[in-house]
Amino acid sequence: MKTELVTSLKRRATEIIGELKDTKSPVLITEHGKPAAYLVDVDSFEALEKRMKTLEGLARGEKAFAEGRVIHHKEAKEKMARWLK
Repeated sequence: MKTELVTSLKRRATEIIGELKDTKSPVLITEHGKPAAYLVDVDSFEALEKRMKTLEGLARGEKAFAEGRVIHHKEAKEKMARWLK
């Protein structure tokens, strides 16, 4: 992973973004010697968002299962039928 100073980002934003698009590798932006932000390309960010939503859905499902909030397959199909019309 590449690291850039915030001042470098200000001066060379177009160049850094161009490299980011090519490498698909995040860039750590530092300010006063400390991590301040990550710069990521759009495709990687959108893929990360999609993964997070999937994992959150799985976690909700596991919690529901652990709490006993489950229904039979037939009942689930009946409930989902109205959404699939």
